[in-house]
Amino acid sequence: MADDKMLKFVVRDQSYPAKRAPELRAKDFREIADRYALPSAEDQAGRCSQCGVPYCSVHCPLQNHIPDWLRLTAEGRLREAYELSNSTSTMPEICGRICPQDRLCEGNCVIEFSGHGAVTIGSVEKFITDTAWEQGWVEPLVAGPARGQSVGIIGAGPAGLSAADYLRALGYDVHVYDRHDRAGGLLTYGIPGFKLEKEVVMRRVERLAAGGVQFHLNFSVGEDATLDDLRSRHDALLIATGVYKPREIKAPGIGSDGVVEALDFLTASNRKSFGDAVPAFDDGSLNAAGKNVVVIGGGDTAMDCVRTSIRQGAKSVKCLYRRDRANMPGSQREVANAEEEGVEFVWLSAPEAFDANGDGHVTAVRATRMRLGAPDASGRRAPEAEPGGEFRLDADLVVKALGYDAEDLPKLFGAEELGVTRWGTVRVDHQTMMTNLYGVFAAGDIVRGASLVVWAIRDARDVSQKIHAWLKQKARAEQVAA
Repeated sequence: MADDKMLKFVVRDQSYPAKRAPELRAKDFREIADRYALPSAEDQAGRCSQCGVPYCSVHCPLQNHIPDWLRLTAEGRLREAYELSNSTSTMPEICGRICPQDRLCEGNCVIEFSGHGAVTIGSVEKFITDTAWEQGWVEPLVAGPARGQSVGIIGAGPAGLSAADYLRALGYDVHVYDRHDRAGGLLTYGIPGFKLEKEVVMRRVERLAAGGVQFHLNFSVGEDATLDDLRSRHDALLIATGVYKPREIKAPGIGSDGVVEALDFLTASNRKSFGDAVPAFDDGSLNAAGKNVVVIGGGDTAMDCVRTSIRQGAKSVKCLYRRDRANMPGSQREVANAEEEGVEFVWLSAPEAFDANGDGHVTAVRATRMRLGAPDASGRRAPEAEPGGEFRLDADLVVKALGYDAEDLPKLFGAEELGVTRWGTVRVDHQTMMTNLYGVFAAGDIVRGASLVVWAIRDARDVSQKIHAWLKQKARAEQVAA
């Protein structure tokens, strides 16, 4: 019976794919763990309890049919498992690699609550789709019947790529505009290869291009064309740019040489992995080799920076975070991986000033110990300085990883009339996802602020349906008018 393959969590231990030894993986940018062999994937999928209320799916932004494709995997019906997984996500193998499952599906697994250890959902999801690519089960993108309408998408990150996939399949001509020389956005330049190898992203981009999605790279809206120019070219526009304005620290010495932005640091590293010429890396400005590195922040971007620094051959790597380990926003798995690789975490600490030498280059971070006080408006206990808690960390390179806010898109796009909120995010009607500009929609981080890749994919799925409905209505109205 099929049920004989399930409910094995009592007799079968949780097991993730084996990680390479820390001293080995710290020497390269390959992913740190291989995927399951088939028997192991089936065994781990079979630990699912098939509970009546699947909290894993409830807490997945995409509402993936997790118990169903776990059952299919356990039964050896891998192609069906892939097809079901693929039905709710345009990038299941990417989500399987980079989603914070410990905060989402796995963190809400009923088995986790029972003390038996969550089903390894992300690793199984990665295994299913990697196998599908190898076996040729990932079908080409086939455009639906031509509608004679086009959609322009600004931004080739996860939201833009996902929307392009859905809209092209619905029969629209789709043009994607991006200021970088490669598509993928954060997936390509923001996330290091040890979490997401770049060929995994590029094969998704290549599938879209082969399906007729037209990419306009090295294209800056506001310089190469204004927003109005693009509106005149397309029946609808989607803004899916993400948020890239780094949050700042107000402290003496913050402008010293060697105090750099996280995304600049990660982009330089990823470009080197592609074989690009990166002068700022080669001259040492964005290269941690031989340096005492201090990364400021406690999110997943900070974890990417500390682990990248290790791989670049830093002399020492410390992560400075103002709250404790239990209250950090980043993945606990990433913290554990970083610690294994030699990163030192300095909890409950915040920077006060940055010392520099006579040439203006940073030499140290002056910091203070913190304690957690009363909860703030968000419900989290607010950090406050400990009296007499000052200390100093040597630093040749300081990486600021404090998160991101929305850029000034009205100014950037040459569209001062584009409505934004007081936080700078694009203002939309949440029923239609349309901005105050007729035919211009927005989705992803640029609407909700900084968020997860999986949320961007979910938003792209939803806004694609709204654009589709609006364009059909527009076409009918034009037919009646004619």
